[in-house]
Amino acid sequence: MPCSTNQELICYLDKEGGSSQMKGNNAVKFIVVIAVIAILTWIAATGPTIFGQKLKGMWDINKGVDIRGGVRATLSAPNGTKPTSDQMDTLKAIIRNRLDSSNIFDAQITPERNNTRLSIEIPWAQNEKDYDPQKLINKTIQTALLTFRYVDEKKKDANNQYLPLEDVKDKNGKIITKNIILQGNDIKGAGVETNTQTGKIDVTLQLDAAGTKKFAVATAKLAPTHGIIAIFMDEKLISYPGVNTEIPDGNAIIEGNFTTSEAKDLAATIRSGALPFKLNILQVDSISSLLGENAFNVSVIAMGVALLLVWVFMLVKYRLMGILANIALLAHTVIQVLFISWMGISVTLPGIAGIILTIGMGVDANIIIFERIKEELRSGKTLRASVDVGFKRAFTAVFDANMTTLISAVILYMFNSGPIKSFAITLIVGVVLSFLTAVIVSRIMLKSVIDIDIAKHPWLYGVTLKAKEPKEVKA
Repeated sequence: MPCSTNQELICYLDKEGGSSQMKGNNAVKFIVVIAVIAILTWIAATGPTIFGQKLKGMWDINKGVDIRGGVRATLSAPNGTKPTSDQMDTLKAIIRNRLDSSNIFDAQITPERNNTRLSIEIPWAQNEKDYDPQKLINKTIQTALLTFRYVDEKKKDANNQYLPLEDVKDKNGKIITKNIILQGNDIKGAGVETNTQTGKIDVTLQLDAAGTKKFAVATAKLAPTHGIIAIFMDEKLISYPGVNTEIPDGNAIIEGNFTTSEAKDLAATIRSGALPFKLNILQVDSISSLLGENAFNVSVIAMGVALLLVWVFMLVKYRLMGILANIALLAHTVIQVLFISWMGISVTLPGIAGIILTIGMGVDANIIIFERIKEELRSGKTLRASVDVGFKRAFTAVFDANMTTLISAVILYMFNSGPIKSFAITLIVGVVLSFLTAVIVSRIMLKSVIDIDIAKHPWLYGVTLKAKEPKEVKA
């Protein structure tokens, strides 16, 4: 039946044969998306405890030094050791890697006094209870000077521990046989595994080429007598495995009475790199926050206001599509906050600014896509065809825009430290989530609602189509 004048626009958008109900698959996808977003929002807002497990929410985010305070420590080389510039650069890089591996991105590491000292500022953890500066430094900045040594199996100390052999020297004082077999810089990897025979937790090591050769020589020497190689961490004996056979492949095992947590911490410390020398901790102090919790609370309010204003703009400008974009933006913000909280990333105020920035950027992709859909509708395509073509043709522009921002954020992360690094990491996460929510979440919801008859009117998509003028009939 032909459409009447008043129904012409609705029929125009319904040429592909719409249904009064959502099509089955799209309806299920829509419900699942909304349910997941609702659950994640509830978790972010309340940080609930489920089955005895506390799930972190937005209020559990680790706060940086500028918000929560932390610890300042001064580290130096041992007396009589004058580090080179390269050694200090290596030392700084290793400590930075260790802090980054603990998701502490806003720590400050600054050389002092003719490049012989390092000053470090580390934020308190969100779940900190002791507020013990010395404990935090000992836990975070482990010197971890790892050595494998020959021992005198006939001599033990007062604690019944093996003593390392002295270096063998000739009459001129030149070392003929060195006590140390391997050092930390001979190790290229470390992991954790359970010994299937003993059930104990061991730390596995993978040696580099030089370490493999040295270890092969040592194990070949000790294997006939089932000798012992002692493993020391900062002069503390942690294991003394017996050598039963030559080990030529560069794979070693540290056997000890480790808990899983201790083994993982030791492996992580070894992986983070060998320090060029053992560090002395000269001074440790607590530092107060520069801005405090109130600044954090104000920033959270600012984030809420920004989100609300963007919602209002999208609703007014794009109507039904705006509503769906707002839901996707909520998902984007919630997932970003939960990711930061669950990963234990320390966030400074610039980091929170990065979250707020990505709220505005989060709808950029939607705007590009929606404008393309409106163009397709005005050109005469059906609603479903316009949505399909709109997403398809806008994809390149959306991808390029997000990629250029992502490149800039990665460069910020690689070449900066402290608060700028915190800003960069929140920006990276936000850009990635912005792309995914716009291209995937928004599309799923939009393709679901266009199957409803009442959702087919062009006004709901910000489009006004002129009705066709009646043809003049000649008498």
